[in-house]
Amino acid sequence: MKLKFIRLIKTLNEEIKKRVEKLRKVIDEYRYRYHILDDPTLTDTVYDSLMVELRTLEKKYPKLMSPDSPSQRIGGVPLKKFEKVKHRARQWSLDDVFSFEELKEWEIRNKNILAKKGIKADFDYVVELKIDGLKIVLDYKAGILEQGATRGDGVIGEKVTENIKTIKSVPLKLSQAISLTVTGECWLPVKELERLNQERRAKNLPEFANSRNAGAGSMRQLDSKVAASRNLDSYIYSVEEIRSDIVKPQTQVEELKFLTDLGFKVNREHQFFKTLEEIQNFYQEWEDKKDRQPYGIDGMVVKINSKKYQIALGYTGKSPRASIAWKFSPEQVTTQVIGIKIQIGRTGALTPVAILKPVKVAGSVVSRATLHNEDEIIKKDIRIGDTVIIHKAGDVIPELVEVIKRLRTGEEKKFKMPTECPICGGKIVREKIIDSKKDMSSAHFCVNENCFAVEKEKMIHFVSKKGMNIDGLGKSIVEQLLSEGLVSSIADIYSLKLGDLEALEGFAEKSAENLIEAIEKSRQTIFEKLLFGLGIRHLGEEGIGLLKKELENSQTELGQKYQQSSLVIKKPTDLIEFFEQISSEELSGINGFGERIAQSVITWFSLVENQLVLKKLEERGVKIASLKSKTLIEKKKLDGQSFVLTGSMQELTRENAKVLIKQAGGKISSAVSSKTDFLVVGEKPGSKYKKALELKIKILDEKELLKKLNSH
Repeated sequence: MKLKFIRLIKTLNEEIKKRVEKLRKVIDEYRYRYHILDDPTLTDTVYDSLMVELRTLEKKYPKLMSPDSPSQRIGGVPLKKFEKVKHRARQWSLDDVFSFEELKEWEIRNKNILAKKGIKADFDYVVELKIDGLKIVLDYKAGILEQGATRGDGVIGEKVTENIKTIKSVPLKLSQAISLTVTGECWLPVKELERLNQERRAKNLPEFANSRNAGAGSMRQLDSKVAASRNLDSYIYSVEEIRSDIVKPQTQVEELKFLTDLGFKVNREHQFFKTLEEIQNFYQEWEDKKDRQPYGIDGMVVKINSKKYQIALGYTGKSPRASIAWKFSPEQVTTQVIGIKIQIGRTGALTPVAILKPVKVAGSVVSRATLHNEDEIIKKDIRIGDTVIIHKAGDVIPELVEVIKRLRTGEEKKFKMPTECPICGGKIVREKIIDSKKDMSSAHFCVNENCFAVEKEKMIHFVSKKGMNIDGLGKSIVEQLLSEGLVSSIADIYSLKLGDLEALEGFAEKSAENLIEAIEKSRQTIFEKLLFGLGIRHLGEEGIGLLKKELENSQTELGQKYQQSSLVIKKPTDLIEFFEQISSEELSGINGFGERIAQSVITWFSLVENQLVLKKLEERGVKIASLKSKTLIEKKKLDGQSFVLTGSMQELTRENAKVLIKQAGGKISSAVSSKTDFLVVGEKPGSKYKKALELKIKILDEKELLKKLNSH
């Protein structure tokens, strides 16, 4: 009996040993693919779960502990990555439209923007095929290829010059000895994709889902011989910057000819059109024949032909206004809605998500699709159990297109938004929209300030790479810290001690030390990382970049205001003081910002609970590196003076008057208030004139304004 028991113990120990060895092997394989090959095969949550199991077994059976275990490992083998380079010209992404109606709205919107600037526009267009590849940025110096880079985040890309040189259609020397930057698309021919996948099947390797993925993977090979073996091709479509004294193209038609003359390969299928209706016919023609081309096409790019109009229209936070991508109808498949779950974001917003029977669409398996909000569910009459059509919106986000109601059995169940938060039990409300004809928007929010789900998402956002970048503080650890009551807000992260972490399940001494070190390192941060980490609604990475650029520019209104003040943003509470001094109107004046973002920012910094968090962050040692050094600015004649305009002008348009006032240092407001210094009146002034009289605001006519502007 005793011998049998001993054998049983030995068998159990052997099984545990095998389990530990297997866990170590799988975790190491995952870490290698993720950190060395940049090709993850498991989700972070699965990886975390395996690591917790390994640590638990090692803790329970200390004899199985090994110095080469992943639980004892601090990082992996360093990967020799490509050099990061800053682009000479900012790289933008294009906005998408999916219908002719949306394209017409884009045209109307652009004409209205130019009309407000006093420009009566008559557009014509150039349409180019949107190649499904990888964007490349090429710099030439005196006609010689100096650098090739990937787009990256639009500001910083990866230097891939040697791989670019393997593309035979990219000229190493131009026909003219000029310096310029051009952009285009690197793509993998369809036949080449078939050849590569045939080779990968023979080697039992996973196939490339599409030519875009294969092209991107080829361009990021550290060995240029691999890139060369894949026979990549290119089309160049835009001149970003010319650094030589030559006559620059004045239209998109001229620019494409200019590129062709320099020796670049330009797609010959581009065409000039005078109306959107002509473009619609071209679109339909290519939607029929796109799959018969030697390269992947996912739509067409419509560009306003005139460079003058392109410059005048400028950019939104992320895209040029003068170009738009009209995407082809994405691949559609059918599946079933198994259930509908609620996700809660960092703002407390509830998002219904359809849980789908897994199905492959556009090269990947989809098992979820966002339903956006309750109004969307009602509009499309989506029920649990329905057979539905889905596609990937913009070939990225799974979207439920419509329900196939003829396939209903009567067993389908309607979905209702919860009245209580499924996580904390707090009250759910629909957000009110100010100045809207509707009483409520379609957005539902959990109003419990202490909701676990909201705090968790806030914290995950705060410590993310684009935020405070606290390495090692992943989703599962954030949840653990909140569950144990060690943190209740983002500021509490900076109160954590080594002993707090070592006492937690699954934490080894070294991993606790590493996390404390990462937290310590993040105390010294920069303006944009802290602002991103705060998770202010509607304010994303692009908006933060625009705000920072505005403050550092001594020629802008906000830049002057910041640089002429005694305030230097060096600590979290400086942000409170700064945003108390500016209005949402001033913020919305930033090109690409908008009223919604501006109001959200001002409101966030005015809330006592947010101010308290910033004070706690400061008390716990968080500091901000200063923005660019202040420069001495020549005082302008209208500095600090606020103007409101009403009525029509004779010698000046309203827009020109605003430009002249701003150039002289004045501020433009849309409404008369006690803070207004001058009301400028033209013919037929409106109610603003009456209000200015009531408030005893000084009133100027057009001649008096011009005299004020021209005075010394």
